[in-house]
Amino acid sequence: MRRQHRYLALAAVVAMACPAWSHEAAEHRALSTAPYATPVPGTYSLANLGTAPDGQVLTSSGESVRLAALIDGRLALLSFIYTHCSDADGCPVATAVLARVQKEVAGRPQLTDRVTLLSLSFDPARDTPEVMARYGAPFAGAHVPWLFLTTGGRDALTPLLTAFGQHVREDWSPVTRSFSALSHLLRVFLIDAAGNIRNIYGATTFRAEAVVADLETLARETSTPPPPAPERDAASTPRAFDLVAHAGTPALGLPPIDVPAINPMTREKVALGRRLFFDRRLSHNDTVSCGMCHLPRHAFTNNDLATSVGIEGRSGRRNAPSLLNVAYRRHLFADGRETALEQQVWKPLLAHEEMANPAVGFLLAKLRNTDDYEARFEEAFPGRGLSMETLGMAIASYERCLIAGDSPFDRWRFGGEEGAISAIAQRGFALFVGEAGCASCHSVAADHALFTDHQFHNTGIGYARVTEKRPSTRSVQVTPDRFLDVPQAVIRSVSGTVKNDLGRYEVTLDPSDRYRYHTPSLRNVALTAPYMHDGSLGTLEEVIAFYDRGGVENPLLDARIRPLSLGADEIEALVEFLRTLTGSDVDSVMADGARQEIGE
Repeated sequence: MRRQHRYLALAAVVAMACPAWSHEAAEHRALSTAPYATPVPGTYSLANLGTAPDGQVLTSSGESVRLAALIDGRLALLSFIYTHCSDADGCPVATAVLARVQKEVAGRPQLTDRVTLLSLSFDPARDTPEVMARYGAPFAGAHVPWLFLTTGGRDALTPLLTAFGQHVREDWSPVTRSFSALSHLLRVFLIDAAGNIRNIYGATTFRAEAVVADLETLARETSTPPPPAPERDAASTPRAFDLVAHAGTPALGLPPIDVPAINPMTREKVALGRRLFFDRRLSHNDTVSCGMCHLPRHAFTNNDLATSVGIEGRSGRRNAPSLLNVAYRRHLFADGRETALEQQVWKPLLAHEEMANPAVGFLLAKLRNTDDYEARFEEAFPGRGLSMETLGMAIASYERCLIAGDSPFDRWRFGGEEGAISAIAQRGFALFVGEAGCASCHSVAADHALFTDHQFHNTGIGYARVTEKRPSTRSVQVTPDRFLDVPQAVIRSVSGTVKNDLGRYEVTLDPSDRYRYHTPSLRNVALTAPYMHDGSLGTLEEVIAFYDRGGVENPLLDARIRPLSLGADEIEALVEFLRTLTGSDVDSVMADGARQEIGE
């Protein structure tokens, strides 16, 4: 481990808004168990992600100071907030977590005198120094100081937000036609005393126990300085995370990605592909983008929907798969109908239930008259410009960069770090490759693990969906906390027809392929609920219970699917193991996507 002679500084930049910190929902979330095992402090190291930005801020007393001056030489938590946020999953959670960190650190003598918490408003017009002083009053007087900051205005704030890659958008009420909220994304930057960003947390990883573990890990570093941050291409758009460099360096536990010779990766292609991926104008009626089914903050899937919803609310048959590590897939879509990312993109662009463009030429003509897309395509594809082929190449180049590895499992299995995962998780892995038989489909190699055999299997899920007798009512969510049982006849009267899903058979027309679906990777699986090709299982526990029962009996059931008779402790161990598959870089990849502005 590395140890620095100076004190360290932790700056957790919580890029999200914040209302009253005492919301019960926020406290519940802050105190909930993390969906992954917290590593033992000092058994791992934190990468150097580059120098943290600096700028002029105002204290709650109105004093103008440099942000770096409040961090240098200490461990500091800095949160971007605004005091009247109404997002129940936003700032209340962030502030509740920070309050818990404040309490935890106060009880650790090795950290108490090193830590300062800082919260900076990104709403300077409303959050004056006086407002911030009142807002921070409940946290004053503790052993671990917490300073509440603002800026002199947008001119001082905007460079900081831009440098941290924090996009904030003002939302306006269509009823009152006035400001209603600030849209933003939770991100937390870990910064050391030398001013280097050492970690970037997101909504799934901003947990007090993880932050405290990282604080203690940094405090134990040796005098060896952290490795320098990777060089950035000066011509590229400034970002806190370099996707292209990241994709070009295999993460621990993953092999190098295979980039087609016909589509070598360039920064220009990736930047263009990112822009296209999040642009709603690629749909027929300008309402749906790729990134609205594959949300960055949901690990490039959608945790809220079992199956995808396209333009005009049209329902799809299948769950939107996570695009993390899609570069390693040999077959695309649950039925494997495509084998190349460059071609895959056109299916959702043209599908009636997705983005519903009537023809390839329609979309290309539309893009030629949209912003500066023609110039961007010429820059990315000199002499070729915008075409059906180059559009697919651009989006594929971006998707190919969505790599997330170096998980606690990888550090234990391939890095030799015994303490990287718990003893329970190690037992879960033994079951996974042994008695439970999971690895017969979700395979693990000697030097890497993709957790897929790239094959197609019938587990009974598809068969059950076609043959099951459906109840007379369906539970429909009408508000975040209210559900109604609606008669199926009413739902059918306002719904389009969704045809049966026959799986691989729809590609091969081989009767033996009915209800067979591609084996998905299990990497980052703790972040990608709901599960199965139809999103019918909501938790990892439900998935394991399904396989423990032996799937759903049917004439074509895969021979490897059988009742397992697992005990409760064995199920717990398997879940604990699956939670160790979350990559250390996943939040950086998700945050990069969340920073992309969406086309109007």
